[in-house]
Amino acid sequence: MKSDTVLRGTQQAPHRSLFNALGFTKEEMEKPLVGIVSSYNEIVPGHMNIDKIVEAVKLGVAMAGGTPVVFPAIAVCDGIAMGHVGMKYSLVTRDLIADSTECMATAHQFDALVMVPNCDKNVPGLLMAAARVNVPTVFVSGGPMLAGKVKGCKTSLSSMFEAVGAFAAGKITQEELDEYENKTCPTCGSCSGMYTANSMNCLTEALGMGLQGNGTIPAVYSERIKLAKHAGMKVMELLEKNIRPRDIMTEKAFMNALTVDMALGCSTNSMLHLPAIAREAGVELNVDIANAISAKTPNLCHLAPAGHTYIEELNEAGGVYAVMNELNKKGLLYTDIITATGKTVGENIEGCVNKNPEVIRPIENPYSETGGIAVLKGNLAPDSGVVKRSAVVPEMMVHEGPARVFDCEEDAIAAIKSGKIVAGDVVVIRYEGPKGGPGMREMLNPTSAIAGMGLGSSVALITDGRFSGASRGASIGHVSPEAAVGGPIALVREGDIIKINIPENTLNVDISDEEMEARRKEWKPREPKVTTGYLARYASMVTSANKGAVLEIKNN
Repeated sequence: MKSDTVLRGTQQAPHRSLFNALGFTKEEMEKPLVGIVSSYNEIVPGHMNIDKIVEAVKLGVAMAGGTPVVFPAIAVCDGIAMGHVGMKYSLVTRDLIADSTECMATAHQFDALVMVPNCDKNVPGLLMAAARVNVPTVFVSGGPMLAGKVKGCKTSLSSMFEAVGAFAAGKITQEELDEYENKTCPTCGSCSGMYTANSMNCLTEALGMGLQGNGTIPAVYSERIKLAKHAGMKVMELLEKNIRPRDIMTEKAFMNALTVDMALGCSTNSMLHLPAIAREAGVELNVDIANAISAKTPNLCHLAPAGHTYIEELNEAGGVYAVMNELNKKGLLYTDIITATGKTVGENIEGCVNKNPEVIRPIENPYSETGGIAVLKGNLAPDSGVVKRSAVVPEMMVHEGPARVFDCEEDAIAAIKSGKIVAGDVVVIRYEGPKGGPGMREMLNPTSAIAGMGLGSSVALITDGRFSGASRGASIGHVSPEAAVGGPIALVREGDIIKINIPENTLNVDISDEEMEARRKEWKPREPKVTTGYLARYASMVTSANKGAVLEIKNN
């Protein structure tokens, strides 16, 4: 046991004295030491119930013969951070979470870990840490929020942001806006659509690191407490069998995750997080492979914001395992690989039937024959750009229009809300990438304003920043190389014609190579927006979005 380093032998008497100071009994010190990483706090709605989840995990660990020990992880609420300087501090927490968890787990020599995340950066951050530390680990999240209800229709956070755009356009009254404000988010939990938090929690099941239902059982259901107890018990089984994260998160597991991603229509942020997690697991995952997987993977779900169904309905329909079982009918998954259940993927999904073909389309009748995410390339995005294809209306799958260029999110929002953006335009927001932001802000405010003002089927948005999973429409993010390093997006000028062809996976600006090169010679790097603190350190180390915006040590 790793914990022998701090609990066994004469030399460890000082260590045990400190465990005595914590109130540990001799019996507790003789059992495996299981770290429980709690993302609980009182500012993130998806995390306010995690204290109850953690208590259930502790009970499960103790029931199965382990000694549970809780330590914390930070979390940022993307919704609260949205649209101001706080959003610069969202993506960057992924690495803080991974680093701090690695530090705590290794410094205290835990034998096993149970990760209890929920929202956007906690899930990938803790998956990264799990791969690094590589002791037996199980994930159990806080669970999704129930959908809201306004005027008899279910709603989610994207509905709220779009209502602000509708109000700005004079389409709804102040009273109607107030009703959205008070009814959109009715319970604790991660926001109720297939946004980034729920995408990553569902993909944790597909990766094999979470138990059945981890991505879909609502936060307020008692079943979530039972799941947490089972997670605590299961980690002790994994410890006994010595099944570790790198045994589970293999190349085949990541291919499964990408396949399920395409079927579910997950957030484009998965294209940032999966490569970053894979890197920590020793697996090279190039986002270019996404199109190859998408080409053979049908899109089976249109969850909000792509459609009008929600995570609670996916849960009732059979959840992630039911989706995987549909995919397996065409042999699209690797079923012989081990998971955190202690069983193979094939054993896990056997008998998991689709209970609602309106929520999970049968594989014979998909929403589309290709997956929910596309990676675009062209002279505007030589490395890549990413779009949630399943959330794009048919008339915008191919689009051509004049560039309306903005060097920050705030200027774009002001132009949209003042009516300066018209049908046919292509809004370009740059210098918001991992390095240029710094921190790669989400653009939910401008996409929601476009949708709320009735322009969602006629205006595209392109950025080297990223999008919330709540964004919909022809929203193309992660454009790489980013503007801050002189990528072509920095060279676009007002009025240039942008050509988008999602079926052909292309993104181009209609200028000649000679003109592009002439502009490149004129371009000068901008002074960094932030020169002190964590963001400055992050900007100095972060790679481009197509590499997962991971941190690398720069060799002088």
